[in-house]
Amino acid sequence: MKKIAIIQDLSSLGKCSLTAAIPVISVMGLQPCPLPTAVLSNQTGFPSFYLDDYTDRMERIMEEWKKRNFIPDGIYTGFLAGERQADIILKFLEEFARDHTWILIDPVMGDKGSAFGFYTDALCEKMRVLAEKAHVITPNLTEAILLLKGKDSLEETWDHLSKAEEREYLSQIESLGKALCQRFSLRAAVITGIDLKKEGEPSRIGNLVWEQEKPFWIFSQKYGGSYSGTGDMFASVLCGGLVKGMSMEASVKKAVSFLSGAIRDTVREGTDRNEGIAFEPHLWELV
Repeated sequence: MKKIAIIQDLSSLGKCSLTAAIPVISVMGLQPCPLPTAVLSNQTGFPSFYLDDYTDRMERIMEEWKKRNFIPDGIYTGFLAGERQADIILKFLEEFARDHTWILIDPVMGDKGSAFGFYTDALCEKMRVLAEKAHVITPNLTEAILLLKGKDSLEETWDHLSKAEEREYLSQIESLGKALCQRFSLRAAVITGIDLKKEGEPSRIGNLVWEQEKPFWIFSQKYGGSYSGTGDMFASVLCGGLVKGMSMEASVKKAVSFLSGAIRDTVREGTDRNEGIAFEPHLWELV
């Protein structure tokens, strides 16, 4: 059975990070191999949380994996608790990745035009170094801007984009996708969760894929607001599909279809965004 090393936190409540990635990757017929970066009582969107940083334990786990001759078919990283963890992941990639290993980096740093509270310029620079080692990255629009331009230009760029008509808006995002691929020498950049709304029409979510010097878009209807863990599940399905030999387009379409139905049901249930989405009844779609 093919294996994917998942390097991110374990949040007990909130259906994100490892608790989202493990069931998704498992049901796709792959073995998830978690390397926790931290253990949290609940994800950080709640009013309070307890965090146990695992930075000092990560290399101990890696040493044991080396004894087992562990060779992953995929490596997927998400939320990091600091710059030092990025250095450990770089070491992990050097020691465990092989020519056949898919490397997917989800550069968790911000959303909706704002950087998260844990953001630092040093962390962003580490994310850039990680992106250079990746085959695929899955930033949202905010994170794509941060990777390319940094926090100082985020507000101005976001404001400029928000004032553009839809055709120009999509064109500018395509330019960001192209710039990401060129700057970090990627096989593909996937900019996720882009809000689209025309007067008199249902709201949509767009996902841009820039691959092999050309863009393509995958759209779905938007249901409700944003929910904890959707980016983690998207990246998990994408990484799983690539490890299984699926095309980039087929993998992204599978992720979008899976999430669209789960979010629709979550909105109908009236679940709080911090609790995450009702994805469990839709796992069969990934088999």
